[in-house]
Amino acid sequence: MRPSSPTDSVTVLTGMYAAEAEYLAAGGPGKASFDLLAPFFAPDVVLHQADALPYGGTWRGHQGMARFFLAMGEAWESFDMVKQEFLATGETAVVLTQVHARARATGRELSFPILQTIRVEDGRITEVRPFYWDTRAVADACAEPTATG
Repeated sequence: MRPSSPTDSVTVLTGMYAAEAEYLAAGGPGKASFDLLAPFFAPDVVLHQADALPYGGTWRGHQGMARFFLAMGEAWESFDMVKQEFLATGETAVVLTQVHARARATGRELSFPILQTIRVEDGRITEVRPFYWDTRAVADACAEPTATG
């Protein structure tokens, strides 16, 4: 196992985000194949999402990542990564992403930052930890409206 250089991490991440854009353009979850993204993730990848989110929890492996993208597709009608900044040192990268999204359940639009720590080993993403500024705003936007009596 050779250590990843910062350039390797950024190359892997920019490749993954480009593949994600292609995946979404091809129809996204349930329509496009996760195979577009799979080469960027280690088979035992772990994604940790805040439990308060509609797609919260820990997602493991390629099957878990595919299910995560389905859950995201159920929550969001659109999820655009408007701007990204990368900082990488060795196997750890930090990505600051400005997002503009529209919730499927309510139609509400939000703009918010996500800061992710991402571990890259041997040219593949092994762990992702996203941090949202306001998980309550995201959860509220994605909540099914309740009937009032």
